Amino acid sequence: MVHATHHNSLIPNAPKPPSFDILRPLRRWIDHIEIEDRAFAQLLCQVIPCACPFERDITLFSYTLHIPALCKLNPLYNEIVNLRFRALTYLADCCGEDITPYLC
Repeated sequence: MVHATHHNSLIPNAPKPPSFDILRPLRRWIDHIEIEDRAFAQLLCQVIPCACPFERDITLFSYTLHIPALCKLNPLYNEIVNLRFRALTYLADCCGEDITPYLC
């Protein structure tokens, strides 16, 4: 006997079941932070690094151990990087500031 099963993954453009994201309110809060102050934008650019500070190569007795960037394990990584980008854009476009000191 053959049983028909209904799977949304088999139907093209089918809506996905809602997933629970406990960090969603925090993600939305970060995404909605308005950057309207030069000092605040400068602070964000200074505090949020332009590259992941954890990636390292450790050499021990002619062996090199590479420790990969662990920033992407941060569940808010994309939102924080986007916030820094918006701060850089504000400084460059609205304030006419040279942002080269904030770039790696």
